[in-house]
Amino acid sequence: MSAAQPRRASLAPALDLAALVSDPATRIIVCCGSGGVGKTTTSAALALAAAEAGREVVVLTIDPARRLAQSLGLVELDNEPRLVETPGASGELHAMMLDMKRTFDDVVSAHATPERAQVIFDNPFYQALSSSFGGTQEYMAMEKLGQLRASERWDLVIVDTPPSRSALDFLDAPNRLSRFLDGTMIRLLTAPARAGGRAGVRLVGAGFALFSRIISKILGGQLLNDISAFVSALDTMFGGFRERADATYQLLRQPGTAFVVVAAPEPDALREASYFVDRLSSEGMPLAGLVVNRTHPPATTGLSATRAEAAAEAVAEAGGPGAELAAGALRVHAERMTVAIREQRLADRFSSAHPEVAIRTVPAAAGDVHDLEGLRVMGRALLADEDDTGTGTPRSRVLPARPPAA
Repeated sequence: MSAAQPRRASLAPALDLAALVSDPATRIIVCCGSGGVGKTTTSAALALAAAEAGREVVVLTIDPARRLAQSLGLVELDNEPRLVETPGASGELHAMMLDMKRTFDDVVSAHATPERAQVIFDNPFYQALSSSFGGTQEYMAMEKLGQLRASERWDLVIVDTPPSRSALDFLDAPNRLSRFLDGTMIRLLTAPARAGGRAGVRLVGAGFALFSRIISKILGGQLLNDISAFVSALDTMFGGFRERADATYQLLRQPGTAFVVVAAPEPDALREASYFVDRLSSEGMPLAGLVVNRTHPPATTGLSATRAEAAAEAVAEAGGPGAELAAGALRVHAERMTVAIREQRLADRFSSAHPEVAIRTVPAAAGDVHDLEGLRVMGRALLADEDDTGTGTPRSRVLPARPPAA
């Protein structure tokens, strides 16, 4: 067998996404991966397929880009689920985009009196924290996911995470929050308010005064006052924050949750996919498998790249009617075979390192997916028993092994 001709093998189990999205026991699907691999489109295609299978679905994007809204035919998305018109679907599809400030505001309003909530909203430190502080987005994503799941309005929640390794930072949200709330600075900032009374003030006054002078030199007096006032106003809510984050974290570890890692057949993307797989494994999270998106399978594997190049040269030299067109077609096939072999070897390398991870490949679309019909086409490629390239490649063969040496 030629080195330029893929051979059949099954190093990896097949990822059965059709069973995953139609199974009523699947309540949360989290799509994660690096940027530029089609993760947002994959999330939307899975959500549409689930709605057409009769599920009540909401897809939540944490990615601030507006690709999800565009692909669903919506002008924009916001912090509230919006119904997507899906003619012919037996279920319903809603979509939304995380607004971390609005989510934070909603949490404060739900767990504080109107007077205390207004004090928090007016605090300059809170305004900065809720809008731009690192880690706030991930924690609020955890909050929103918990809210959606607890509402029981939808029987499937699909989460499209940010395009970077920080996509998994929300897994750290409960621990980071606990460290923050239990930290020395927070205890000192809240000490006067916690102590209460003149005796309490005398007890903590000396230590807090020294602490205040040191921190004031670093942060500035006004900022320290803002932080102290914010922490005091929010103090009664700290336990609730931690409990909800812990509950959502445990929810993500339960069998009803499935993580789907999305990658492109490129070295960097598959390296990131390996990171995600290792991280999910170390956290004990339920991994469904890997989607290798935008692959380039050849129309046929019966003609190797080497033979196609040789035939192209022979046809071009012979000349005659249609020779130029035939030679061009042969060269295109040779290029496609070369790309397919390269992608195959990269995927094979991933599978060798993670033989237990189920894999599904999706051929590259002819153009950008920007409407429901494009999502349906992608959904068929994600869910079908055979791919949509016309080659009839069964799912058990989605990851061919490295071809033998010539």
